[in-house]
Amino acid sequence: MPHEVPLGASPLSREDVVAVARGRVPVVLDASAEKNIAEARRHVDALAASTAPTYGVSTGFGALAVRHIPPERRTDLQRSLIRSHAAGAGPAVETEVVRALMVLRLRTLATGHSGVRPETAAALAALLNAGITPVVPEYGSLGCSGDLAPLSAVALALMGEGEVLVDGERRPAADALRAAGIEPVTLAEKEGLALTNGTDGMLGMLVLAAADLARLLDVADVTAAMSVEALLGTDRVFAEDLQALRPHPGQAISARRMREALAGSEIVASHRGPDCPRVQDAYSLRCAPQVHGAARDTLAHAETVADRELMSAVDNPVVLPDGRVESNGNFHGAPLGYVLDFLAIPVADVASIAERRTDRMLDVARSHGLPAFLAADPGVDSGHMIAQYTQAGIVSELKRLAVPASVDSIPSSAMQEDHVSMGWSAARKLRRGIDGLRTVLAIELLTAARALDLRAPLRPAPVTAAVRDLVRTRVAGPGPDRHLAPEIAAAEDLIASGAVLDCLEDM
Repeated sequence: MPHEVPLGASPLSREDVVAVARGRVPVVLDASAEKNIAEARRHVDALAASTAPTYGVSTGFGALAVRHIPPERRTDLQRSLIRSHAAGAGPAVETEVVRALMVLRLRTLATGHSGVRPETAAALAALLNAGITPVVPEYGSLGCSGDLAPLSAVALALMGEGEVLVDGERRPAADALRAAGIEPVTLAEKEGLALTNGTDGMLGMLVLAAADLARLLDVADVTAAMSVEALLGTDRVFAEDLQALRPHPGQAISARRMREALAGSEIVASHRGPDCPRVQDAYSLRCAPQVHGAARDTLAHAETVADRELMSAVDNPVVLPDGRVESNGNFHGAPLGYVLDFLAIPVADVASIAERRTDRMLDVARSHGLPAFLAADPGVDSGHMIAQYTQAGIVSELKRLAVPASVDSIPSSAMQEDHVSMGWSAARKLRRGIDGLRTVLAIELLTAARALDLRAPLRPAPVTAAVRDLVRTRVAGPGPDRHLAPEIAAAEDLIASGAVLDCLEDM
């Protein structure tokens, strides 16, 4: 984790966003940010003093942009904008999501293309650094013009209104700001739009999802290798020369990781000779690198889109270096909505192939000598029978979550905003999908570890043995039926905490 994350003309990295959102790393506006913000504000102040109407400075908003607002009513205009747009509903979204969207909005302000006053940007940075998290309801964003309702909830807190979370406790924003020594902001011309007109919520969720999915795909390679080993599968299909015949980069990575995980396995070696009657393994074993690799390549594309967005200054209107304030459509969330939807497909498919491997280990007709459902006394005990039901239920849900949100535009604002991205909705369902994938992999991990134990006295590979031994620090080995839900939760925690991947790095 960095000591602090500077915000200015340079783009943020995905790692910076994760550090602020999850690691509570503080932010600081650097010298370039202070200079750019001040210069842009001078342009806005000049336009505010002009008799010519400028959208976002001296007019209403959206379909009401035709009305010119006199100077004495513009403070009311900004306050009314935030209050009316903070119209979300439903449960509060996660703190890490709110912190991500806050730092991303602040980064756009720091580029000097939004026209806020320096003290407004400083107040948002102070809110973030004080650990004050505005309560942002889940529903309200159509992903165009950006994430209006979620960002308005943040702006509302900056004004000292609404509710916030401090150390998990819900409090009035005015009380939390007072306790932190932060003066509530009275918004000036253009600032309401500048605080609310961005793709920051959907981008923040994309960055967080990409970080989580990258680690889950590494875990999936390991659990797949454990399942291949437990099912007396072959490692020959993962050979480098065979994989090179189809040079997808993600496939090569997954195949290499599976080869390394299976290296030195007594179980694999035990059936490697000419006496083995099986010619080919099932697709869920043999094709794991192809599926996992395609997921990796899809993630790489999504990361490219995220990196481009992290270099962007998304607002409407924007302040240009020559002083012009111009309307634009850069707030439209389509680039993010598409890849958020796209990622939901491999999330569902990686979970699906993991469930198929789990099911094979439980079926005496396909498990090559393992007891039915890996039960200690099949008939009396049910083993992991219903754990696979849980996987199946989640996989079915993940397939529904893979249906795209970004094609479901609903016109709004009296047909001014007649085509919207639904990128926020795509991001919300992707987060649920990643949680589901983690649980599915946890059940495969539990099942494969139990199956490897049942192959004794043959020993698994050093890598898979280390992961099995890690599981055994939280979950007992084979035996009569126990309450299985806590064991699934323990395996999920080993994945979520990074312990499974840490175990591999120690090898």
